[in-house]
Amino acid sequence: MNQTSPTTHNTLPSVEPTSFLNDVLQTPQTMLLGFVASLVVYQLLKAANTSRKGNLPPGPKGVPFFGNLFQLSKDAWVTFAEWGKQYGPLVYMSVAGHDMLILNNHKVNADLLEKRANIYSSRPRLVVASEILTGGMLIPFAAHDDTWRKMRRASHEGLNSNYARNYYPAQQKEAILLVQNVLKDCNHWDDELKRTACSMILGVVYDKPTIDSCHDTRVAYVNEFIARIVRAAFPGAHYAEYFTWMKYLPAVAAKWKRDALDWYKKDTVYFGDMYEEVKDRIRSGDERHSFASSLIHDEKQLNLTEDENSWLAATIYATGGETTSTVMSWFMLAMVTNPEAQKKAQEELDNVIGRDRMPTFADRDSLPYIQACVRESLRWKTVAPVGVPHVCEQDDWYEGHFIPKGTICIPNQWAMNKDTDVYGPDAEQYNPGRHIDKNGDLYCPFVDTHDEGSFCHVGYGFGRRICVGRHVANNSIFIDIACLLWAATIEPIKDAQGKPMMPDTEGFINDGLVLRPLPFKCVIKPRFPGAESIVAQTLELADY
Repeated sequence: MNQTSPTTHNTLPSVEPTSFLNDVLQTPQTMLLGFVASLVVYQLLKAANTSRKGNLPPGPKGVPFFGNLFQLSKDAWVTFAEWGKQYGPLVYMSVAGHDMLILNNHKVNADLLEKRANIYSSRPRLVVASEILTGGMLIPFAAHDDTWRKMRRASHEGLNSNYARNYYPAQQKEAILLVQNVLKDCNHWDDELKRTACSMILGVVYDKPTIDSCHDTRVAYVNEFIARIVRAAFPGAHYAEYFTWMKYLPAVAAKWKRDALDWYKKDTVYFGDMYEEVKDRIRSGDERHSFASSLIHDEKQLNLTEDENSWLAATIYATGGETTSTVMSWFMLAMVTNPEAQKKAQEELDNVIGRDRMPTFADRDSLPYIQACVRESLRWKTVAPVGVPHVCEQDDWYEGHFIPKGTICIPNQWAMNKDTDVYGPDAEQYNPGRHIDKNGDLYCPFVDTHDEGSFCHVGYGFGRRICVGRHVANNSIFIDIACLLWAATIEPIKDAQGKPMMPDTEGFINDGLVLRPLPFKCVIKPRFPGAESIVAQTLELADY
């Protein structure tokens, strides 16, 4: 993706800034007057307040009352990066009375979201998507409060780098199945990536058996669940985000609230039943390691209610599969368009593993280039370009600029992962070699963040809000890539004249949650004679 004009496709209904204004103009007169009056008062009070405390960071000029609302585009991260070139790495804007701060490089993100995490770890208020539709228990949206801290601690206990090793068998099995299935039929490789990721996360969270299709009813339910949340959280989707008093309207008089409450009840029952199944298996003595089982065993120590536990497990389940499969789809595009990187990775596999067995997690430390492919796949095409916003919880000052309490801070992860000052002049290209030093060891170009310095990208977020499932995700991506490249060659399709037909590397589909590559076809074939039989034998003999 470059900053020119990438091809984009939006599969969720887009809410343009102007459509919000049109909706407001169609509301009853009292609501319209209240909206305008609120903006006027808010802007006057804010101006008086900030003038006494210091200068705001630089940024583009807006219009009265609406600020920079009409300057935002669907691909906002590109606009934010352009503003960064003009105003610097810290860019201030106002959207309908809300202070917003764009963080465009590694330093400002590390200085604020990492080093000052004690005041930059909350989230913007989402009345419908967070407080009503998910009961305040969706951890990515939750406020920086005691409930969030308990849920975060519980997540760490069951997903930290040491405990994540317990999920190796489930991840290894799904990687082998992935290879077996795409070698049989490469026409549906993207569906197989989705099936693999969904099946893996079901195994990790609930110790569920392998699913046969990405169209499994459990997958369909969680996809619908995610879509509801994304639609509810989209700017302008609900007036209650701007007129927060509407939260207290009686449900009988507000269909949007009635629907959200009904779904919250249904989802609580659905996810509660899945959690209860794990309890039943523990009671019967038929238990293997899973995230849900870790929550059950530590229930008293973690001091979470059963609903909080079941919603926490559901959150990991809902968010884990989609992001992992998306990273793998970008990896497939990278292999098709970068045969030299694929060849180098396969040479390493031949030197370390040979051709008599498949890679395992025990081989990871001996496969630095494969690990570099994991890092580069996460860096090259940022699947969540602006992540989830943070909120500053108190007035702050940074390099001579005043940051008011309540400012929404948006980390431009896409721009950071494209930073030529960090990754070199070829930052737009897929090049795993940038993560390897002259001695052939893994190398990291920046060390400003905590443990994520070792991952050399910013795809997992920052500070106390960093993705709790990052270790599981990295493990899954590693074993999928290692097994795929060990057994298969991934090539572009050819036209009638035998010329390779290279897919588009700049376009993407924006489904509201992640950025996926545009659909493309490729050829996936065994890399050497006997590869398919070794894959089948490995799956048959292993005790998964």
